[in-house]
Amino acid sequence: MTHTHALVVAPPSAVSSPRSRVGRRIGWTFVLLSALAIVAFSAAPYFTASLGDLAADDVGLASTYASAPPFVQGALYVHIVGGAVALVVGPLQSWRGLRARVPRVHRLLGRTYLISVAVASVGGLMIAPSSPAGFVGFFGFSTLAVLWLITGWRAYRSIRRGDVPSHNAWMIRNYALTFAGVTLRIWLPLLLLGPLVLGLPWEFDAAFANAYAAVPFLCWLPNLLVAEWLIRRRGLPSYRTQSSPVGLAPGVSRRSGE
Repeated sequence: MTHTHALVVAPPSAVSSPRSRVGRRIGWTFVLLSALAIVAFSAAPYFTASLGDLAADDVGLASTYASAPPFVQGALYVHIVGGAVALVVGPLQSWRGLRARVPRVHRLLGRTYLISVAVASVGGLMIAPSSPAGFVGFFGFSTLAVLWLITGWRAYRSIRRGDVPSHNAWMIRNYALTFAGVTLRIWLPLLLLGPLVLGLPWEFDAAFANAYAAVPFLCWLPNLLVAEWLIRRRGLPSYRTQSSPVGLAPGVSRRSGE
């Protein structure tokens, strides 16, 4: 008997309670507002001045890429623009009212979102070797970019085949990776101030280096776990490791995971 990754469809959830609906609205509002905040405070500054000027003011990663080759700097801007658009458009795609009332707009935004993810992930792959986190940053951010591209492609394939449940599941996974742009900036201050809370010796440069060495994986791995929990809770096709000679749950077709 072998361990295989089996596609499992969780039981459909019951009609959502008023409390559940309120919880979803609060969660959706938090995601949208935090995405807008990151775009405004972390992405927008790159379009207000040159990388050299931003580096002089120690803004973001400007000092890392101010002296990089032009094609790397171009990839940085592609990554920023694509990621910013995907961050903001993603929550709108999960807005049920928009899908039901204006499906044409939903489809247009969906194409915009997936194109933004594609260009941002390619840009991310190009700038990953220059990450200030070194090899950890290279492998962490490169893995994120590859998974970001793959999950977006799976979401696109699913909807082209008319498999809406799988499309929804892959879009949840994909936006969880997009949201790494937010969670990275949540983890950084927490890790930065962690030694102070624990009463350990603290020096800013060392603390920042340690914190940034952790976020290349920490910014997206927990997001995927939360995404898979949401997928199962909503009764959408999900993956799990189980012991099975065939590796497929009873009553689930192989195509349902596309």
